Amino acid sequence: MDEYDKELLNLIQEGLPLCERPFLDLARRLGLGEEDVISRVRSMKEGDIIRRIGGIFDSAAMGFAGTLCALSVPDGMVEEAASAINRHDGVTHNYLRDDKYNIWFTAAAPSWEDLNRMISEISGSVGADVLSFPTVKKFKVEARFPV
Repeated sequence: MDEYDKELLNLIQEGLPLCERPFLDLARRLGLGEEDVISRVRSMKEGDIIRRIGGIFDSAAMGFAGTLCALSVPDGMVEEAASAINRHDGVTHNYLRDDKYNIWFTAAAPSWEDLNRMISEISGSVGADVLSFPTVKKFKVEARFPV
């Protein structure tokens, strides 16, 4: 990654411009061409630097069920477990922690039945029990990771 990639990541974390051509807007801010910005984003997505670009919605207001989950996997299985978790569309974030429960993730689904099925599938594919802490009260913390 060069300095343009790093600044592009910082800008994207602030939010994509709400306009007809958001990548052109970003390109102008960076002093690059639109195709160069699109190519950089595509490359970072293919390289798993960018996992997802999309809107953030209030899932509870839309009637979805949500939970914070934790599981414990051996150090040598972390990448495999993270990949299995990330295959599920309802997973919005996952984090590696230095603890017995070393992988934490958040998930949402249209119903509790769907959410429990997703957690069960993740548990089976990872080979570890998943602790689930359903959302009781929501606290919105904006997370940005300066690059």
